[in-house]
Amino acid sequence: METTRHFVATVYVVNDGAVVLHEHEKLDMWLPPGGHIDRDELPHEAATRETREEIGLGVELVAPRGDLDSTTATSIPKPQHFLLEDINVCDGEIGHQHIDFVYYGHATTRDIEPAPGEAPADAWEWFTAAELEENAELLADDVQEAGKRAIEAVEMR
Repeated sequence: METTRHFVATVYVVNDGAVVLHEHEKLDMWLPPGGHIDRDELPHEAATRETREEIGLGVELVAPRGDLDSTTATSIPKPQHFLLEDINVCDGEIGHQHIDFVYYGHATTRDIEPAPGEAPADAWEWFTAAELEENAELLADDVQEAGKRAIEAVEMR
């Protein structure tokens, strides 16, 4: 079986010491906002677009920029994590993977207003670091850990 791979971007959005997640219908797991990177987008642009579409919030990314610029190259915001995620596994073979640029971001409000066709506002829940730990059985290890790290990074910025 050939493995297909798609580039995606994810944002762990933090407001007032909590990160927002929803239970993804197709993947049956709790995840932050994110989605596929369009052909004409850079990863950080897709991250902020997906966040606006899915939860209706603008975010300030906590993403350092490199310092290697020239007339032909520009540093772009760096993701906090760069993950290879198995999405479709059948009989031990991987059919589909996501190459995920994972960012942390700060939102100035918790007023979630998804775009039409997205998961409804009441599908999203805000989790503090303690609540991420209390709900560990519901959350993938990487989601729980990245959520806690995002809260810490945004609070320290």
